[in-house]
Amino acid sequence: MPRAPRKKSRKNKKSVFKNIRSRVRRFFGWPWFTRWSLSNVLRGGIVLAFWGVLILGVAIFVLSLGLPDIRKAVDMDHRPTVIIRDRNGLEFSRLGDIQGEILSIKELSPHLIKAVLAVEDRRFYSHYGVDPLGLLRAMLANARSGGVVQGGSTITQQLTKNLFLSPERTLTRKVKEALLALYLERRYTKDEILSAYLNRAYFGAGAYGVDSASRVYFNTSARNLTLEQAAMLAGLLKAPSHYSPDNDPKLTEKRTRVVLSAMVDAGFLRKGAEKMALKPLPKREYSAGGSMDMRYYADWIMGQVEGYIGASTQNLIVDTTMDSHLQNFASNQMRKILDEKGKASNVSQGAFVTMTPDGAVVAMSGGRDYTESQYNRATVALRQPGSSFKPFVYLAALENGYSPQTNVLDAPLKIGKYAPTNYDGKYHGNVTLQDAVANSLNTVAVRVLNDVGVAKAKNIAQRLGITESLQPELSLALGSSEVRVLSMTSAYATLANRGLAVEPYGIRAIRGADGRVLYQRRNIPATAVLDLSTVANMNQMLQAVIVYGTGQRAMLDRPAAGKTGTTSNYRDAWFIGYTSDYVTGVWVGNDDNSSMKKVTGGSLPAQIWHDVMMAAELGQPVRPLFSHATSDMVMPGDYNNAVTDPNQQPRQGGGSLFDNLLETILGPQESVPQAVPTNRPDNIQWDN
Repeated sequence: MPRAPRKKSRKNKKSVFKNIRSRVRRFFGWPWFTRWSLSNVLRGGIVLAFWGVLILGVAIFVLSLGLPDIRKAVDMDHRPTVIIRDRNGLEFSRLGDIQGEILSIKELSPHLIKAVLAVEDRRFYSHYGVDPLGLLRAMLANARSGGVVQGGSTITQQLTKNLFLSPERTLTRKVKEALLALYLERRYTKDEILSAYLNRAYFGAGAYGVDSASRVYFNTSARNLTLEQAAMLAGLLKAPSHYSPDNDPKLTEKRTRVVLSAMVDAGFLRKGAEKMALKPLPKREYSAGGSMDMRYYADWIMGQVEGYIGASTQNLIVDTTMDSHLQNFASNQMRKILDEKGKASNVSQGAFVTMTPDGAVVAMSGGRDYTESQYNRATVALRQPGSSFKPFVYLAALENGYSPQTNVLDAPLKIGKYAPTNYDGKYHGNVTLQDAVANSLNTVAVRVLNDVGVAKAKNIAQRLGITESLQPELSLALGSSEVRVLSMTSAYATLANRGLAVEPYGIRAIRGADGRVLYQRRNIPATAVLDLSTVANMNQMLQAVIVYGTGQRAMLDRPAAGKTGTTSNYRDAWFIGYTSDYVTGVWVGNDDNSSMKKVTGGSLPAQIWHDVMMAAELGQPVRPLFSHATSDMVMPGDYNNAVTDPNQQPRQGGGSLFDNLLETILGPQESVPQAVPTNRPDNIQWDN
């Protein structure tokens, strides 16, 4: 009789499981390095490599699913022509192939190829799209210099970034960039990749592509570039606006020397030849598409198009928020005022931005004359805002229990080593917060900031859209941290927008030449970043600036609020303000940061602001700013009476072309309440 099979005990099952687990552990080398033998080290290395390759493969597969189709973007025989239209559908700028040709590597000046390779990617013809040796060399060079003097990205990587990827600095984007670079290297020849890069790169001054840049800067084809011209264009690739000869010729020359030295170091140029190559750049006449007064705006728009729709080979039509009539008038008026008073006041430049309270930019000028300088001082330049930064301090105060009628001491102040003084060197004892704002008292602003805390004021500024770096120090109250005109204007727009967050924008829609909509701006509900009570109080205090404070020259025929700003030694002067319909920020100064001749925010900037806003408001009904209802308020008919200082007469609307036209169109203006007290302390001398 056969013996029945024995049943495996639970102990045997555990033993089998344990045996399998131990075999798996031994297969993968676990535990690693319990004994430091060569076999264990090799086993551990193999296991780590196995898992590393597996994880990397999965990551690459996942990321590759979201990669764009790069063939259509690279396989092109022309750049698209971009037609930019204003808010009424009128074309005001046309950019694209009208400025240059698409040239192959064989057609380009050999000087240009050598210059670009020397400064951008010396191992371009020997790597496979990603260059570890180049990255290591860049890291060593940056470590030696103590700053970023070289980049580790290859030309192929830069092309993929410009064509397909957002500018964000994330690990995911860098991996995608590397994957696309490897694909490009497999799909195209080195000459095709370099040609695509040079024909698409931005060289500043509205020039896309090297032939366009060559014609813009030197009035010649990129086929005929000299050694010096090629070195200059290659130098622009790193930062076109920063190194542009239209911005700073001395900086351009310095950058060109760097490129020539790199050519010597790379063996493309014999030593000593770089010293003979440099000659003074000739002054050029710029003649790009579109009205010069609209080109700052057009350049700002062009810099955003690819961010919305990616790379495109088709011709495009971009509909914007620009008001062409206001743009032309405002640009001409700023230039006229600077021409008349700039020389005597030692003011060479100005910039402004005008937008609606929801952030739609209707007019912009980045400088006095686009033909002389394409550097956009409204969107790029960082300047100290002076006292125009104070509203962020006082907003923090309002959120922490202050009110416009809170008494604050205006007296000599020293906190640690910091001892701010008032503009006129005088002090006025106890003053209300509103009078301190209206008269821009420095010691009060610093005292309030010290009380509420620098962090809260920074938080307010950031909530209102200030993205620039703000230093955590008490001098922040007086505008010591640099900001952009566009950022400051949009931050003030939050107050005109009843505390709702404002994101400045200029593009309404982008269409292909066939009419197909590629991008359409959506109306997304804005987030409240200030409560209504705080907005009402701030509006009240900033109206006082214009009615009886430092901004009287900005007086309009309707309720308006704003703030002057002047930095130390008169290097910068600002006026930023708003009505219920428009917000405008104005800056004047000098590119070399030299001092003006006692130009304050209440002088030229307020005058420019007044004229721009009067033009913007022409034909608009008079509306009050959002405010608390009070019994002690200024009516529109009381504007003249509210100014009692004979030495500070505002620019009146009465009798001017603006007011006559406005009265003709609208008839007599109805009374609109404005919550600004008429009682003005006469013992205070107004500063900036």
